[in-house]
Amino acid sequence: MNINVENLVSISEANQNFSRIARLVDEKGTAIILKNNAPRYVLLDYGLFRQDVVADNESVDAAASRILAKHIKAFEELAK
Repeated sequence: MNINVENLVSISEANQNFSRIARLVDEKGTAIILKNNAPRYVLLDYGLFRQDVVADNESVDAAASRILAKHIKAFEELAK
């Protein structure tokens, strides 16, 4: 997953204008929601999620752990 600064949104913006964030995900495929200026949540297009994450019927927890491990350096960099 590529992290693009255009995909970063604050949690307050996501809370106040979720439809805009949903449109962003429709266009870009993902949105990273920041809490206290650090990446906290990922909003992912469900089709992309099904295709890339749970294609083998793995659990959501296992998929999340696998993705986090794969992209840990990017998340650490964003957390700075």
